Amino acid sequence: MSSDEAPLRNLWYMAGFGRKLARGSLWHKLLLGEPVLIGRTHAGTLFAMRDICPHRGVPLSAGRATSNGVQCPYHGWQFGTDGVCTHIPSLTDAQDLDPSRIKVRTFPVCEQDGLIWIYMAAEGHETMAPTQLPPKVPLANARPRWFESQTFQCPIDHAVIGLMDPAHAPFVHGRWWWRVRPRLKEKAYGPLPNGFVMKRHAPSKPAYRLLGAEVSTEITFELPSTRFEIVKGHLLGRPLDVVGLTVCTPIDAHSTQVTQIQYWPAWLGFIKPFFMAIGPTFLGDDRRMVELQKEGLKFNPRLMLIQDADQPAIWYHRIKKSWSEHVATGEPFVNPVAERTLRWRS
Repeated sequence: MSSDEAPLRNLWYMAGFGRKLARGSLWHKLLLGEPVLIGRTHAGTLFAMRDICPHRGVPLSAGRATSNGVQCPYHGWQFGTDGVCTHIPSLTDAQDLDPSRIKVRTFPVCEQDGLIWIYMAAEGHETMAPTQLPPKVPLANARPRWFESQTFQCPIDHAVIGLMDPAHAPFVHGRWWWRVRPRLKEKAYGPLPNGFVMKRHAPSKPAYRLLGAEVSTEITFELPSTRFEIVKGHLLGRPLDVVGLTVCTPIDAHSTQVTQIQYWPAWLGFIKPFFMAIGPTFLGDDRRMVELQKEGLKFNPRLMLIQDADQPAIWYHRIKKSWSEHVATGEPFVNPVAERTLRWRS
């Protein structure tokens, strides 16, 4: 994988759901090709560290959680949540090895809005504190009401571009019960700190009518792969907010975990069957398409991006390049996106 294709660093990636990690539990995750242990102590403290014991290389996730960290299953070495070795059972009083001089790399980790986020630093930046906070769901007391997660057998770039593509829906998702006739679309876009926004507008898809009158939506994208759709409207005489979050988390150079999560107020729970019925199907459509695309990419063809339908993909590549330069040089990040109206048929 070239440096242009490699996943971005010094950013937060979604690694899982907080409610699935019980106290005293350990997870093994492969994130950006790195083995990561995500754990929760018996006291409830969340932590993340490199999932390799520095003694003999055994995955620490195969051990057990302790009151303040993890114990390796091979020789019982113990590490605190800060990665510092706290105990080596085989040592005798006559031996002067100081366990605290041994350390496993840790990763900044945060639990927010029901999600666990891991900060993946660039080489040489491992000890630096994150410069940004994880993405925040713009909804009070946000908790996931529905989610679907699937593994796409493709690099993160193809997963991200496929999901932000505004012109594929009639062909990838079209069915007898979801027939979309292509028509002219015109949307205003503008820059965000790390991405861009399709500004608030009245949606054209009939499904939005489930959310009552005066429905409007705003769609944002920010690095590395955070897409929010923020829907506002009124239903049953009450204002409502429904927030859809899509994230792409690289597993390695050739596979990406794509997760869609929906947030809404508790009183709006009757819409959940709608997402349960179509959510896995539509995400599966996108997964199958990038896997079909992989058959052609084996031959390393020269690919095309056109105006205006592919402009989000063009912006993504430019923003990614600018972020990579920022990380490599330390110079301020400059977002290349400018205000613009895009027109396409879909």
